[in-house]
Amino acid sequence: MTAALFHLEPAVAAGAGVGDVVELGGPEGRHAVTVKRVEVGEHIDLGDGAGTVLNAVVEALHGRDSLTARVLVRSELPAPQPRIVVVQALPKGERGETAVETLTEVGVDVIVPWQAERCVARWTGDKVQRGQSKWAATARAAGKQARRAWLPEVAPLARTADVEGLVASAACAIVLHEGAARPLRAIGLPADGDVVLIVGPEGGVSQAELDRFTAAGAHLALLGPTVMRTSTAGTVAAAVVLAATPRWY
Repeated sequence: MTAALFHLEPAVAAGAGVGDVVELGGPEGRHAVTVKRVEVGEHIDLGDGAGTVLNAVVEALHGRDSLTARVLVRSELPAPQPRIVVVQALPKGERGETAVETLTEVGVDVIVPWQAERCVARWTGDKVQRGQSKWAATARAAGKQARRAWLPEVAPLARTADVEGLVASAACAIVLHEGAARPLRAIGLPADGDVVLIVGPEGGVSQAELDRFTAAGAHLALLGPTVMRTSTAGTVAAAVVLAATPRWY
């Protein structure tokens, strides 16, 4: 079983080398000591969420919310390619956090909340910041559980014009659509750059949105013979795409 991963502040991770002793405190230290119940002599991983991972051995526990560990191995892992960007139309209720959690677990690199035309859920006013913060916290927790060296980015709320810009700049952009003629697995994928997957709301992507995305260069693709919920479709599509790249070996 792989070592448990805990998040270390980037400044601390940047200055830690083999043989150094680092302290893990705050919420992460409390989680390690009180929830995960790590013990002296146990090996743990400490990551900054941006590719640096320190494998360390716990040397001491300090109360219920802090520990010190000695670094055994320092690894710098490159950002994975191609980069998978999922544009996720806002689902209803708590399904948004479900989508973010599972997208993070399969390995998506960027999650873009999208206020699509037919979304029932609306982020307005204070809900914009609260929604993004909640999605970011969900991605961080799921990334830790999944032992991810690179945590996914949760982008600010996007409007259709923003998504159109992502499509235009992507190496490959795909709109999941039940009326598409080609299956997702038939779309050729680049070796690097951004692969953008667009997941519509429960009511579907509107014709106006489809026209804008395809004009910007997006492909339409059929995910499968069934119609999935928006909170499920992105994760399944990301798995199909990742399985077709060297990232899933």
